[in-house]
Amino acid sequence: MSTERDFAELKRRAALHAALGDAGRLAIVDVLAWGEASPSELGERLGMPSNLVAHHLKVLADIGLLTRHRSEGDRRRTYVALVRERLDDLRPVGLLVAAQRVVFVCTQNSARSQLAAAMWNDASPVPATSAGTDPAPEVHEGAIAVARRRHLSLVPAPPRHVRDVVAPADLIVTVCDSAHEHLTPPDGPTLHWSIPDPVRDGAPAAFDRAVDELADRITRLRPSVHLADATTADDRSIS
Repeated sequence: MSTERDFAELKRRAALHAALGDAGRLAIVDVLAWGEASPSELGERLGMPSNLVAHHLKVLADIGLLTRHRSEGDRRRTYVALVRERLDDLRPVGLLVAAQRVVFVCTQNSARSQLAAAMWNDASPVPATSAGTDPAPEVHEGAIAVARRRHLSLVPAPPRHVRDVVAPADLIVTVCDSAHEHLTPPDGPTLHWSIPDPVRDGAPAAFDRAVDELADRITRLRPSVHLADATTADDRSIS
């Protein structure tokens, strides 16, 4: 349930998004992302009149995105710098999960879920495994090939049914639409990633695309999942 504090934080983030909704201010932030600049340098680089630069800088400073400091050389000159930590507020928030394990689930447990578990185990201290809603006899050769090609730590495990794998303290991540739609909702937290089935295509490029998509999703999720112990397993949440 959202609290007044949560709503205040949402308003703070909304103000940041609103300020960056102007093309001129976004252009200034893009320039400052690479280093500091004086207002006159910003105007010259962006072809923007000084009064408009001043207006945009004031708006950005008012929301805490900019700081100013005097030059250590020419003490009359002022430089503008980004408050980089403030940019973190642009990222979605609200997801924080304590789990004893992450279980990646697809239909046959022969490609996407196996690859996701291997990639997660390479990136996170929270252990991962995989399962399927209708397991295949073995891991698909395309998954084994892409793991070798992309240097993934995939140890092909016999596909298993989700009912034989999932435990109460697990975070379940379905990585195919069919598995998501056929999985009986568990009591714990779940996420769904709609990853196209590379087996259906069969081409090496399809498996490469699946790995790229999984890598991006794992990179985004990993910081929000931490290892639970027996005393915190019941406190898991996805807000």
